[in-house]
Amino acid sequence: MPARSALLLCLFFWLLPAFTGAMELPLPPNEEVLGLIVFKAALQDPTGALTSWNEADASPCNWAHLHCDPDTGRVTRLALDSLSLSGPLPRGLDRLTALAALSLSNNNLSGPIPPGLSLLPTLRLLDLSRNAFSGRVPQDLALLPSLLSLELSSNALSGPLPDSLFSADTCRSLRFLSLAENRFDGPLPVAALSRCSLLLHLNLSSNRFSGSPGFASGLWSLSRLRVLDLSGNAFAGAVPNGIENLHSLKVLRLNDNRFSGDIPAGVGLCPHLTTLDMSRNSFDGCLPSSMRYLTSLTFLRLSNNQLVGDLPQWLGNLTATRELDLSSNKLTGKLPASLGNLKQLNYLDLSNNHIVGSISDEIAGCTRLTELHLKENKLNGSIPQGLFSLGLQVLDLSSNALTGAMPAGTTISETLQFLDLSDNKLSGKIPPEMALFFGLQHLNLSWNGFRSQLPPELGLFRNLSVMDLRNNALYGSIPGDLCDSGSLYVLQVDDNFFSGPIPEEIGNCSSLYLLSLSHNYLNGSIPPSISQLKKLEILNLEFNNLSGEIPPQLGALDNLLAVNISHNRLTGRLPISSVFKSLDQSALQGNLGLCTPLVNEPCKMNVPKPLVLDPNAYLPGSASNMPNLAYPAATPVRRRRFLSASSIIAISAALSIVLGVLVVTLLNVSARRRIELPENGPKSMCSSSTRPDGPAVGRMVALGAGCYLKTEEFKGGAEAFLAKATNLGNGVFGTSYKVSSATDGSIMVVKRLVAANIVQYHEDFEREVRLLGKVMHPNVLPLRGYYWTPQLQLLVSDYVHNGSLHSRLHERDASVPPLSWPERFKIVLGAAKGVAHLHHAFRPPIIHYDLKPTNILLDDNGEAKVSDFGLARLQQKLDKHVASGRFQSAMGYMAPELACQSLRVNEKCDVYGMGVLMVEVVTGRKPVEHGEEDVVILIDQVRTLLDQCNVVDCVDASMGEFPEEEVLPVLKLGLVCTSQIPSSRPSMAEVVQILEVIKAPI
Repeated sequence: MPARSALLLCLFFWLLPAFTGAMELPLPPNEEVLGLIVFKAALQDPTGALTSWNEADASPCNWAHLHCDPDTGRVTRLALDSLSLSGPLPRGLDRLTALAALSLSNNNLSGPIPPGLSLLPTLRLLDLSRNAFSGRVPQDLALLPSLLSLELSSNALSGPLPDSLFSADTCRSLRFLSLAENRFDGPLPVAALSRCSLLLHLNLSSNRFSGSPGFASGLWSLSRLRVLDLSGNAFAGAVPNGIENLHSLKVLRLNDNRFSGDIPAGVGLCPHLTTLDMSRNSFDGCLPSSMRYLTSLTFLRLSNNQLVGDLPQWLGNLTATRELDLSSNKLTGKLPASLGNLKQLNYLDLSNNHIVGSISDEIAGCTRLTELHLKENKLNGSIPQGLFSLGLQVLDLSSNALTGAMPAGTTISETLQFLDLSDNKLSGKIPPEMALFFGLQHLNLSWNGFRSQLPPELGLFRNLSVMDLRNNALYGSIPGDLCDSGSLYVLQVDDNFFSGPIPEEIGNCSSLYLLSLSHNYLNGSIPPSISQLKKLEILNLEFNNLSGEIPPQLGALDNLLAVNISHNRLTGRLPISSVFKSLDQSALQGNLGLCTPLVNEPCKMNVPKPLVLDPNAYLPGSASNMPNLAYPAATPVRRRRFLSASSIIAISAALSIVLGVLVVTLLNVSARRRIELPENGPKSMCSSSTRPDGPAVGRMVALGAGCYLKTEEFKGGAEAFLAKATNLGNGVFGTSYKVSSATDGSIMVVKRLVAANIVQYHEDFEREVRLLGKVMHPNVLPLRGYYWTPQLQLLVSDYVHNGSLHSRLHERDASVPPLSWPERFKIVLGAAKGVAHLHHAFRPPIIHYDLKPTNILLDDNGEAKVSDFGLARLQQKLDKHVASGRFQSAMGYMAPELACQSLRVNEKCDVYGMGVLMVEVVTGRKPVEHGEEDVVILIDQVRTLLDQCNVVDCVDASMGEFPEEEVLPVLKLGLVCTSQIPSSRPSMAEVVQILEVIKAPI
């Protein structure tokens, strides 16, 4: 019996697997599978990246985007980077008790970082960067004893850093810490940070940390540091000594702060330093001589400080340097001959200093140099021949005192793309060999003394986009083949002695958007072929001898924004188009034959030829017969040996006539020199990038809390999504739409940017947008998110139900009461505070660029919300599109320096727009009003009334009673803000202070 029992027992165990298979008994669930499924269920996965995660699997080790230990079968690494995941960070990861690396970077995860990550005791790497996490850093991160790397950059995390984050347990192992591009503020917890004695990489850049740099003395104790980045904060004061303790330091970035005093001498005692950036601070004093020992330095940038002293010879010791930027300081002396020792140098910028002397030939020893910037110094002498044989891509020697001729017979340079020799004293001819610079895209020779005809070889330029030859002594005709390449965007030859007709071939300049031929001696009629320039936006032909009727075909140029044809001999009627109907009188005067109410003189269809000096009276072949730069040459009067009384009388009369003509001509030339034209072209067309394409695109990225639009709402395509939205109107930078989120029905505003000139790469776009997303102020409309593809860029912000200030002032329904004075003052003060925040809370300041009532929104409490700020930052370069926008949107709001001098944008331009806005709020009138026979400029009219002591007459009567002690000072402040001289305008901080003083006590 026992033998039989044993046999039955053996048979039972032999058959047991078959029975259990037939009964399909369930296996116990895997804890890691359960945790990851819970994690997945709470995420939005528009691309299906986590499709392989199946809850029926016994183990997650075959799932995508994770890695298991082959010995234990436990998940050790979870990498979900760039998968377009969105939603708050879910729970479930606490089941992965063997997890060593967690990376969720470059997604759209939002909300606070939840507590619970401290339950991962073996976690060594945590990367949550490039998301939209907000709120404070959870303090339980300090409970991760094995953490080596913590990466939280490019989020919307805020608040001060708690000391407890750097506990002894965490800092015991921490090697890498990056909190860059967030909204952290307050002082650094230096004492706690100093516990992280093994730290190798510390990046706290692009936050709002402040305080005196005494904290650094604690950081200097982190002797193992290799990278220290404190850039883009608000640290102020002198940098303390002790930096020489960082023996292993390779990268030091202190740029974009408010540091002052001397550059610490100890920086030269960091022997392994390869990158040093202290630019855009207030350092003064001389360059410390200890820096001569930085023989490993490859990147040195000290620009935009107040450094003084001569350029030292020891710069030649930095033989490993590839980029050297000392621009925008107060450095003096001559260019050191030792610069020729920098054989690895490819970028040198010493512009905007006080450097004297000549450009030495030794600089040609920098054989790898590709960019040389020496503009705005006091350099003299001639241009060295060897500069054009270096293989340069960019050469900028503008605004110096260089003399002599351009080097002729130079080695052909196929690499040169940008050449700016403007505002010097160069003379002689433009060498024909220049046409062999095949890659040239930007040529600026303006404000010199070149005296020659244009070489016909200039038609060989195949890539040229900007040609600026203004204010020289160039003569002869304008070559007809100048536009054979079809790539020219800007052509400026003003203030020369060109004669003859405008060539009919000008119509071949198919890409031209700015054509300026003013202040020459061009004659004949305006060629109808100009109507072929469909992209033309600015046309300047004033002060020539053009005659005949204006071709009516010019009325078909839909993009034309600004025209000046004054002081010619044109006749007939203006073309029928909006731009010609809205021309200012100054753009038409001096043409007695034009039929328009804007010209004061009567319309004369047949105008006799006025008495003028013949511009062709001189022979171009003779230097002695060349016209003077300032005055045209007069025809010489022959002397006679015997004169009768009648001859004397006749000659006297003739001399009187000639003298009168000369006086009129000189006054005419003087007036021409004083009249300002829209100077158009961009300062630089050299903007390139060699970076590869950015990460995954086509997803909605939230910038902090508040954006309820999700990527899945664009599944049918962004075009289809916008087609269902409500168009709110067009602006300078794009079209705005009112959309409703399918998630919760909330209403947002989506701005579709004009993509023609937006930055080309996703990383560049994202960096700029995230900076704008950091703007948080009660009077600024926050940016909530963005959507990017190479063809389409969208910005998302809140929808403000009460509309804009423009609609309340000028488009008010009869049922809506007019704004009272307290409401108007509240709006003005709020808008000023919002713009002041943009100007003074960021370095460099954020320029609004398009400040006007349509961009001042009103919330439910009547508070002003400044919108559409800083969008010029998203432009790749301030050229065509920006030039278009400033003329389209800024009628009456545009600062005069933008319209008349250049495309330079600064805070004073916003102050001008703010001044116009104040006057508009007080008067209730638009800044430019078109009557039947004239155009009324509000600012000019108010100034006149103020001079006549009748300014009260222009106050908007619809607002009822108002306190003069507040209204009139606000009106006068608006006039001060619109001063023609930018330096005479107050800062926005001063505007806010003055408004707060004006406000009468309640």
